Amino acid sequence: MTIVPAFFYRELIFQKIIVYSLLSLLFIFFSAATVKPQTVSLGIDVLQKDQFSILAGKRVGLITNHAGVNSRLKLTLDIFLQADNFKLVAVFSPEHGLKGLIGAGELYDDFTDSLTGIKYFSLYGKSRKPTKEMLRGIDVLVYDIQDIGVRSYTYISTMGNAMEAAAENKIDFIVLDRPNPLGGQKIEGNVAEDDFRSFVSAYGIPYVYGLTCGELARLINSRTAIGNKVKCNLKVIKMEGWNRWMRFSDTGLIWVPTSPHVPFQETPDYLVASGVLGELVVFGIGITYTLPFQVYAAEWINADTLASRMNGLKLPGVLFRPLSFKVLFGDWKDKIFNGVQIHITDYKIVNLLELQFYFLQEHNNLYPDKNPFTLCTTNRMKMFDLVLGTDNIRKKFSKRFLVADIHKYLTKDLSWFRELSNRFYLYK
Repeated sequence: MTIVPAFFYRELIFQKIIVYSLLSLLFIFFSAATVKPQTVSLGIDVLQKDQFSILAGKRVGLITNHAGVNSRLKLTLDIFLQADNFKLVAVFSPEHGLKGLIGAGELYDDFTDSLTGIKYFSLYGKSRKPTKEMLRGIDVLVYDIQDIGVRSYTYISTMGNAMEAAAENKIDFIVLDRPNPLGGQKIEGNVAEDDFRSFVSAYGIPYVYGLTCGELARLINSRTAIGNKVKCNLKVIKMEGWNRWMRFSDTGLIWVPTSPHVPFQETPDYLVASGVLGELVVFGIGITYTLPFQVYAAEWINADTLASRMNGLKLPGVLFRPLSFKVLFGDWKDKIFNGVQIHITDYKIVNLLELQFYFLQEHNNLYPDKNPFTLCTTNRMKMFDLVLGTDNIRKKFSKRFLVADIHKYLTKDLSWFRELSNRFYLYK
């Protein structure tokens, strides 16, 4: 038997320690490389850094919800409650409620905090606009809600209504700015027509409008044909470090779900790609499964065939995977749906809004007896039109179910709006 000297074992152990240490360092290095450092300071961060000087000595009303947080995830509401150089006297919250627990379209009531006496007003209940009584004793309204950059998402409608109420009651209005998760360069869809203005299409802007909430506030405050009829005394607390090319993933900030079905920073992309379709309540789009807005599916669809046809279109920046799943809740609970999962591969070149119409085009080729506009109810068809800001798209498209028939209409306003909105940019 060969006897191995003790120093050999010590040398072997030492070498293993060196190797494991190097591997650990490499793991830490590459892990750190995948997590982008925070490069953006939010409006609330800037306000804090300035020690709330713009609010000093004032009685403040705060419009916010659970996603109104600073870059350290502390609620703006808690920050305001703890501030000592101004007084928080009322809190207002939008659709989905103060804590984001309430489902889409569900109304909720006001309440008063028994400990602090602060009133919490619902702007998605009896009134969607602050009333004179709600604003009594308030010097300034502050808006801090994370938005998703989509016209039909009602937080911006709440912002505009509150700005109008501030103007009518001679109250200052401050927006604490936040990133647009879709970035500041992508613009898609037609401008909402006057006859189709509603809480889900409040302004004459494209479906994807490429502005931060602060920039949008400047636009709707200045252009009465697009936004509000009366102008408020508006101030935007700008972010620091944000640029137009940035999507939320580029900011280094942590995403907080903005509503029950927008859990991730990428979800707004998919909401644009399927949200209009979802209004018909004919197809599953994943919100009753684990993939909100990432799916086109129904009981009668052959998943492999649909995926083949969708991929055969060779649409830029997107791929489709065949998918079958059991619906987890809602009216279709326990039913098996088949279809495709949307996979965005290049955000810069994909046309998000048109994807759902390409799905309808291919679906009609496969299942011409399943016309979604005859399968849906009258109310759901009305919501489809309201979200699109027109009935022209549905009327043009339903004749032949060809995207080519509506492409010109969907893109007719883009150059005009890009030139107009550029005047209200706060960031390069």
